[in-house]
Amino acid sequence: MRSAIEQRFPRPSVMGVVNVTPDSFSDGGVNLDPEAAAAAARRMAEEGAAIVDVGGESTRPGSEGVGIEEELRRVVPVLERLGGEVPVSIDTSKAEVAHAALGLGVELVNDVTALRGDPGLAGVVADSGAYLCLMHMLGEPRTMQRDPRYDDVVSEVAAFLEGRLRFAVDSGIPEELVCLDPGIGFGKTVEHNFELVRRLDELTALGRPVVVGFSRKSSLGRLLGDPEATTGSVAASVGAAVAAYERGATILRVHDVREHVEALTAAAAALG
Repeated sequence: MRSAIEQRFPRPSVMGVVNVTPDSFSDGGVNLDPEAAAAAARRMAEEGAAIVDVGGESTRPGSEGVGIEEELRRVVPVLERLGGEVPVSIDTSKAEVAHAALGLGVELVNDVTALRGDPGLAGVVADSGAYLCLMHMLGEPRTMQRDPRYDDVVSEVAAFLEGRLRFAVDSGIPEELVCLDPGIGFGKTVEHNFELVRRLDELTALGRPVVVGFSRKSSLGRLLGDPEATTGSVAASVGAAVAAYERGATILRVHDVREHVEALTAAAAALG
């Protein structure tokens, strides 16, 4: 039996991002070669990442989905090369991809659909005893950034995550293995994203560790004055991560591991 997710990921923990895709918003194409992707994962672990999130399907705004075979073709060679030497999570919403990845030593399934995308995924996770991350997304990647609206973004995201957590537990997944992600940039305006961080205590009140992935998101570039920005800077990413940690986030999902580990180590020391 795995230890509770709070023991496995003490606050703050860093999750590195390795996108094995041609079209991800910040590192698309960089890690399409499995050797390059595996090397990136090893480097992130050396730089202090508690886990590295490997994904074979872009979920950037406007992206189209990929089929199971293509997603497997992208991620399996990377996981095989890592051979369990680096702690890895799989960023997928497909049961078949998760099953293959778990067989190759992956310890966490990171599902942007919060178990809504594939009816078989909950059973795969329950049977494996893996950790699970449930994320909030408004709609689907192709359309999520077309005028997203909420009456109260934080209470709506909290209610959604509470409901999906209940679904996961009812599906046989132990609650102590689950973390929650408000889905920064997934059907949210710049204002929504910052309000979610500002009121993060309303999400940590659900009683599960919270994951925040603000790294390089377009909101950071827009905040700094570029209305057409598709990415944000490392410095802005680090600032958002430290603020999220201060407000109770446990896992920070980032592209630039060393900079975030250093900043969060300093922030943790200052906060005691």
